[in-house]
Amino acid sequence: MFELRNVEKRFPGVHALKGINFQIDRGEIVGLVGENGAGKSTLMKVIYGAVQHDGGEVLVDGKAVRFQNPREAMDRGVGMVFQEQSLIPNLTVMENIFLGFEKQFARFGKIDWKRMAKAAGEQLRKVKLQIDPRTVTSKLSFAQRQLVELAKVLTLEERVHSHLVILLDEPTSVLSKEEIGLLFSLVRDLRKRASFIFVSHRLDEVIELSDRIYVLKDGAVVDVVKGAEAMAESIQQRMVGRDINQEYYREEKQRPYDVQRLLLQADRISLPGHYKDISVKLHAGEVLALVGVEGCGSEAILRTIFGLERMQSGTLSLHGGLVHDFGPSQGVARGIGYVPRERKIEGIVGGMNVFENMTLSQLGNYARAGVLDIGSERKLARDWIKRLSIKASSENADCGNLSGGNQQKVVLAKWRSGGSTIILLDHPTRGLDIGAKEDVYEMIREMSADGVGIVLIADTLEEAIGLSHTIAVVKDGEIQKWFNCQPGEKPSLYDLLHHMT
Repeated sequence: MFELRNVEKRFPGVHALKGINFQIDRGEIVGLVGENGAGKSTLMKVIYGAVQHDGGEVLVDGKAVRFQNPREAMDRGVGMVFQEQSLIPNLTVMENIFLGFEKQFARFGKIDWKRMAKAAGEQLRKVKLQIDPRTVTSKLSFAQRQLVELAKVLTLEERVHSHLVILLDEPTSVLSKEEIGLLFSLVRDLRKRASFIFVSHRLDEVIELSDRIYVLKDGAVVDVVKGAEAMAESIQQRMVGRDINQEYYREEKQRPYDVQRLLLQADRISLPGHYKDISVKLHAGEVLALVGVEGCGSEAILRTIFGLERMQSGTLSLHGGLVHDFGPSQGVARGIGYVPRERKIEGIVGGMNVFENMTLSQLGNYARAGVLDIGSERKLARDWIKRLSIKASSENADCGNLSGGNQQKVVLAKWRSGGSTIILLDHPTRGLDIGAKEDVYEMIREMSADGVGIVLIADTLEEAIGLSHTIAVVKDGEIQKWFNCQPGEKPSLYDLLHHMT
């Protein structure tokens, strides 16, 4: 019912899609996997009408189409549930669901809010979400917002007569195991109404949900496998083009940290509603992981250390000196770097290029009499692009157009090139493919060897165990247990889970 034949797409200096052949049948769930930069985002944008292809054909029910924008794609039944979510937080759920299509509820220039709420309720029942459509969207959990996104796409049923094609872009990246199970059950139930293209870096989930899986590498389809016959290891090898290093977390490179150099000390710091009586020490070269369930308080601790949150009691010392009236500017000046969970929102500035993003936190080093030395900025960016193998056409490339893994490398390069001695990592590998994760792990080992102190909130417990020297288990805003994670003394998953829950 939906097909791409020999689809091509080029950007300046980049051949993004190379003769893509892709098919999806009625009621089918098709997986799409590949490294960051493999072309998945560009392919989805072509399907969704956000980008126009240069060559080849897109066919719906056997007829060639050329979507000039997402609105035209929606008119033919193609919708997308975005990874970063496209909902407007200060609007109500019903306003988000019918955003751009309010005219159907208007009479004499006024919107019939009661009728809109009733219609929104019908859409929410499709995704089995029991909430008041008048609720302000910012009050919903991430999982609830994800279902509202899906309900929004399903409104296409009432506007088009064809079977729907729904793109799911990393829909499980921050969901719990139970929420993922509910989402998968819902997607299977909706197969009578729609076909799905499921994009994820979690190969076990793609294999579980998909009927067929397309594997992309360097802008081309390198394999198509049936979900029932798929093996994660072989897919990884096709994605990356090499065998995955068995020392995945680079544990052989873990070295003892310098117990004589204390970089950071928090003494009984508290922030009501988030954490209380937290005391931690971070030494040069140490990787300290904070583990716990979602909402345990670890993220607020990181943001306090950087100065984004203000503790209400306790003391914080950096490099042996107490800090007062502390904010992000002071944190950066004292050598702290922060890699946030939401890299597209807080990590990079989309619309600015790679070299501007890399030097953003250290512009004083590139200014002479108030004038920026752009040549030096460019040179620094070129050096780091080469050093970290960042896939960008040049240092002038728009950072917002890079893949997630390459954006993360730019953020890490920003702090490393600026000489940060303490780096706070909040889910640094979230949404990254296996190759990009390996690159991040390598950087963490390099930073540790250089004497940088790292506080880590990992994406998985295995990641925390594999990367860290020390683990603090946080539950309900309090540290429950400390673990030594020297090689040969690593705790088990059960050891951590026992204290987390």
